Amino acid sequence: MGKKATRDIRSEGEVPAVIYGGNDTIHFSAPAIAFRTLVYTPDFQVAEISIDGKNYRTIMKDLQFDVVTDELSHIDFLELVDDRKVIATLPLHFTGQAKGVKDGGRLVIKMKSLKVRAYPKYLKEAIEVNIDDLQLHGNIRVEDVIAENMEVLNSPRVPVASVVTTRALKIEEETKPAAAPAAAAKPAAGAAAPAKPAAKK
Repeated sequence: MGKKATRDIRSEGEVPAVIYGGNDTIHFSAPAIAFRTLVYTPDFQVAEISIDGKNYRTIMKDLQFDVVTDELSHIDFLELVDDRKVIATLPLHFTGQAKGVKDGGRLVIKMKSLKVRAYPKYLKEAIEVNIDDLQLHGNIRVEDVIAENMEVLNSPRVPVASVVTTRALKIEEETKPAAAPAAAAKPAAGAAAPAKPAAKK
């Protein structure tokens, strides 16, 4: 505890950390390498931390890095309590192949994760988003994502994925020959031909 103690911990090659959200706040430290698989990955993970023989199920909530060395300097964990909802950021996992891509478009991923509120038992590694029905010039928005037993906290109208026209497809559409003009209509069979003007005397 305190700035001096924190500096001493860092000088020994360890990273100060804290666990909060449960009945107690627990301060501890561990070598930086112990946190590597949690910090340097885009995946969502539940971290089980053992301190003095007691286990804590947690999720990582905040990271601090040294402004000069860029080394990890502090890490915060939130303890998971079964009857308390938590806010977590879950990655999006896109499945299928967009129809608009098959038609020559290009898929653009605009959001890679969503912020949700849920009970710990409903947290999972990723939220699946099927894009099979995504048309050319179409969007999948936050409100279209199915996240069962979770409250999505992002703005509902924000697109998470789109299919846009590629340059090659745009050129192809612009260079298509124009449709030939329709042939002049012929009189129907049996219809009287238009009268010729009378010759002038």
